[in-house]
Amino acid sequence: METRRGTQKCVRRRLILLAIAALPLAGQAPGDLDKKLDGTISSALRKAGAPSVSVAVVKDGRLFYAKAFGSADLAAQRPANVNTRYAVGSISKQFTAAALLLLQEQGKLSLDDRVAKYFPKLTRADEITIRQLLSHTSGYEDYAPQDYIIPDWTRPTTPLAVIDGWAKKPLNFDPGTKWQYSNTNFVLAGRIFEKVSGQPLVAFLREKIFQPLGMQSASDWPPEQAADAKAYTRYALGPPRPVKREAEGWYFAAGELAMTPSDLAKWDIALLEKKILSERSYQEFTREVKLANGDSTHYALGLSLGEIAGIPVLQHGGEVSGFISSNTVLPTRAGAVVVLSNQDVVNMVGPLARQIATLVFVPEDKAPPDSDTHQVQAVLEGLQKGRIDRALFSANANTYFSEVALRDCRTSLGPLGKLNSVTPVGENLRGGMTHRSYRTQFARKALNLNLYLLADGKYEQFLIEDQP
Repeated sequence: METRRGTQKCVRRRLILLAIAALPLAGQAPGDLDKKLDGTISSALRKAGAPSVSVAVVKDGRLFYAKAFGSADLAAQRPANVNTRYAVGSISKQFTAAALLLLQEQGKLSLDDRVAKYFPKLTRADEITIRQLLSHTSGYEDYAPQDYIIPDWTRPTTPLAVIDGWAKKPLNFDPGTKWQYSNTNFVLAGRIFEKVSGQPLVAFLREKIFQPLGMQSASDWPPEQAADAKAYTRYALGPPRPVKREAEGWYFAAGELAMTPSDLAKWDIALLEKKILSERSYQEFTREVKLANGDSTHYALGLSLGEIAGIPVLQHGGEVSGFISSNTVLPTRAGAVVVLSNQDVVNMVGPLARQIATLVFVPEDKAPPDSDTHQVQAVLEGLQKGRIDRALFSANANTYFSEVALRDCRTSLGPLGKLNSVTPVGENLRGGMTHRSYRTQFARKALNLNLYLLADGKYEQFLIEDQP
């Protein structure tokens, strides 16, 4: 049950904001970064107005940061802490995929088996593979597209009833020709797993993954545990409201798991270290599944593929009634970010996970010295009057600033009024020079600057560009 919505920000009437840190398996994050993370997460929670958010960060292959903020239960005024469990929704799908890969390693099935081998009476079952189920390319219609709890979901059901209700309908498209998110795929994949293994899915996960990795909190939900976070929703910009959870049988292999962020981080570390799964299975698990015509899906097996600032990520979000979640693994940085919250209908966890990943794994651009920025400002103020100090410019740049150029600068920049600010935007290297960009704000207009500096500090380029 995947998160696919955004909402407006609001401030709750009453916010309990409390952070409790406990870092099993690791030391405390360095002070400056710890404070930045605390501030970023606290600010996001305050703006979103959710009861709580709990975060775990893996850096250099180990748990680096784990804190919970806010309230696990508003009525009881029970604060969230790092031992509070949250439902993780569709993050469960990657565990289902891993379970099937483990069966494939044992020679008990192949991901290229046709569904008809196990459930011959389903729609076009002889054309659809297990791999297509795990990559959302089967064509089976989603039984749970809604982002709120509907009356049917408050009544218990069974995975077989879900399969009978939705996997016998006409397909939404020919197998392998399109990508469309469908929880039905994973309910069916889970039942194939249980049919082949003769073992309940969660029991297998506990034996083969949760216990070996020390994921003590990981289990199915329902049933609820006393220390779990309570579920909340909201209507438009209103306050958090308690909300019912889906009844037994609706989650199954599509989204039934619950755990703490730190335990989910242990799974992420196992992925980074390529434990549990063989190298071959790991490659299958994380490889994008293409459509029949070669088009991209940006999806592997229960995992989305993307990037943050050019860094490749394996990611999945989750949503069930009252909970929303995000899990992001950065293989080339030996890192991961887990963000879990106990309120749905709020666009917080995905953007926050991206903010945290950027803060931890993307180097900050170095700001140029203040003296350089002051000099840029002085050059601009001179150009408003049609003048430059040619000693600051290279021979090439001096030819650029001809009499015509200086006159055009004076007549176009002068009327813009006072230069109020010059702000550095970015810096990189090119052609043996330092490239810098700035944003300028005049009284009447904002403009961009595109500069190149030589090793001796002279300007090889000083281009003034209109800002769209």
